[in-house]
Amino acid sequence: MSDDATIIYTHTDEAPLLATYSFLPIVSAYAAKAGVAVETRDISLAGRIIAQFPERLTDEQRIDDDLAELGQLATQPEANIIKLPNISASIPQLKAAIKELQEQGYDLPAYPENPQSEEEKEARAKYDTVKGSAVNPVLREGNSDRRAPASVKNYAKAHPHSMGAWSSESKTNVATMGEHDFRSNEKSVVVDGDDTLRIEHVGADGTTTVLKDDVKVLAGEVVDATFMDVAALRRFLTEQIARAKADDVLFSVHLKATMMKVSDPIIFGHAVQAFFPTLFEQYGEQLAAAGISPNDGLGALMNAVADLPDGDAIKAAVEQGLAEGPRMAMVDSDKGITNLHVPSDVIIDASMPAMIRTSGHMWGPDGGEEDTLAVIPDSSYAGVYQTVIDDCRAHGAYDPATMGSVPNVGLMAKAAEEYGSHDKTFEVPAAGSVRVVSSAGDVLLEHDVQPGDIWRACQTKDASIRDWVKLAVTRARASGSPAIFWLDESRAHDARLIAKVNEYLADHDTDGLTIEIMAPAEATAYTLERIRRGEDTISVTGNVLRDYNTDLFPILEVGTSAKMLSVVPLMNGGGLFETGAGGSAPKHVQQLVKENYLRWDSLGEFFALAASFEHLASSTGNARAQVLADTLDKATGTFLNEDKSPTRRVGGIDNRGSHFYLALYWAQELSRQSEDADLAAAFGPLAESLAQHEETVVAELAAVQGAPADIGGYFRPDPAKADAVMRPSKTLNDALAAL
Repeated sequence: MSDDATIIYTHTDEAPLLATYSFLPIVSAYAAKAGVAVETRDISLAGRIIAQFPERLTDEQRIDDDLAELGQLATQPEANIIKLPNISASIPQLKAAIKELQEQGYDLPAYPENPQSEEEKEARAKYDTVKGSAVNPVLREGNSDRRAPASVKNYAKAHPHSMGAWSSESKTNVATMGEHDFRSNEKSVVVDGDDTLRIEHVGADGTTTVLKDDVKVLAGEVVDATFMDVAALRRFLTEQIARAKADDVLFSVHLKATMMKVSDPIIFGHAVQAFFPTLFEQYGEQLAAAGISPNDGLGALMNAVADLPDGDAIKAAVEQGLAEGPRMAMVDSDKGITNLHVPSDVIIDASMPAMIRTSGHMWGPDGGEEDTLAVIPDSSYAGVYQTVIDDCRAHGAYDPATMGSVPNVGLMAKAAEEYGSHDKTFEVPAAGSVRVVSSAGDVLLEHDVQPGDIWRACQTKDASIRDWVKLAVTRARASGSPAIFWLDESRAHDARLIAKVNEYLADHDTDGLTIEIMAPAEATAYTLERIRRGEDTISVTGNVLRDYNTDLFPILEVGTSAKMLSVVPLMNGGGLFETGAGGSAPKHVQQLVKENYLRWDSLGEFFALAASFEHLASSTGNARAQVLADTLDKATGTFLNEDKSPTRRVGGIDNRGSHFYLALYWAQELSRQSEDADLAAAFGPLAESLAQHEETVVAELAAVQGAPADIGGYFRPDPAKADAVMRPSKTLNDALAAL
């Protein structure tokens, strides 16, 4: 750290990264005038890959493990980190990133699908630390406080976004297992004291294999284990494919193969096999021998079969499966990209709210909207979406101009409830049992399993739960809204949390507050009833539901989750400020490369930056940082009122134009503020220059639109090329340099 007044800005991926090339020079220039240093750390997927293999790279190519450094910083009181969305890599994304880096001259090993040699096993272990949600558990040393800022909510009410009309005849529904799944098989225990546990598989022949040792736990920690019965999963998927065909609705599968990096790609692979049974009966062995896994999706399969002897026959079998099955929901009907093409294309927390907002429709093969059977195999939270669908079918679409808001307080500190994003998920190798054993040899949790079943465990530390309860009470007191803990007493894990929540609520003054505990479906119905009355309700949820709810409700309320204020008060006093979700980032990059137009909206970044300055002012006594925070808030309000967010198509304001207007309004606010005369004087000439040259800057930004843009790489753009593409206005660049 260069000094105490330092903000760490994360260098991430895709559209957020490209936007950083445009916005960070503005931030750095303005912050410097207040004595605030802005430093960057590379937590991109490409950067994390490179950091794993220093021994294979040249001195110029090597980079530090910035994620590990930030993980340490997050435990320190001086932490002030702005975290932009990053890629939570599925295996196809990881492979694509490796390929691009190899083409750029990085001597990286290929991703070993079935590692045999020690070298391959070592490479696989390193890549496994990078895939999935590898970043968030490291940085989130606090619980989540996420809500729509008043300016965003007011803008949505004044300028309501489009909402598709719902019909009472809609055939859209959720299908979920309800038995033999993760929820129904869950077991939970609270450990009495600090310990080191191990996870082991005991075969039917008595052979014991340690799957993981050295699982450190602390006194009072909640430890859970569960599994999905894969035979039941296959029956369920086959039934839903038949149901979608019989009901004449689109078939879609909604998983999270990014964060749930072990379990959900396997489930996705079973869905691919269930949809194309004849294909895998006839060619399954040949595909497996060629290293083609259904877990990677139909797209990877179709790309790989061209090199096989029966490639044409395999492609014909795919076409036959598509013709014989139900119509499938499409990611891109023009390009023939189906719901089953890429495991990371359809992410539940983004795809389900989008479907609900669009009349309960997804896109069909012919490019039209259709009712859909949304298949969510695990029943833990599927009922939340079914409840919303039922409410829309009964009462119609929500009205953004009048609907209430749903802030979220999410349990996530110290990797709380990180199901699927860790090293405690296993595809069972053989019949027998999987169990969690204490250091004393006591079996704490145990399940009988069959080959191919998906078993997983997770941990939730007592200190994280205490802090979560405290944050919920704090937000309820500050807002006056009811706070509802979304916990189900009939679920093993939730029952343990309910006992702790009731215990720790007694430590706080809750007089006059409405704080209740409800099962997720019940909490959804309660919240929706209040939404339709224009009333706000705080959802207090575990980590997975935090992910789901902070997309579901914002997408309905304000049109996107990218406009949310996301603050993580770190447990040791620092602050982590998140800037919104990145689910749409890939499409925006494609548009930029095709026509030099970046639709990405940085509004969430503006809110995070203001909160970061405010935290810095409070923690370091830097009064000028508070001035930056206050003026940025006002500038963001003007930005919204003047409607300077990116438009959808070439010819309008894109991400770069929105940054110019934010810079203009911010400079004007700084020049007018009375708290710091020197700061006002410093920004007066810039405000005047930007206003005077507004037409010139806008023309320079518009002039580059419409033609292809070369950024030198998708996962690791060339810095010089990306800078040139994202900063095409010489007038703006010169004005910032003069500051």
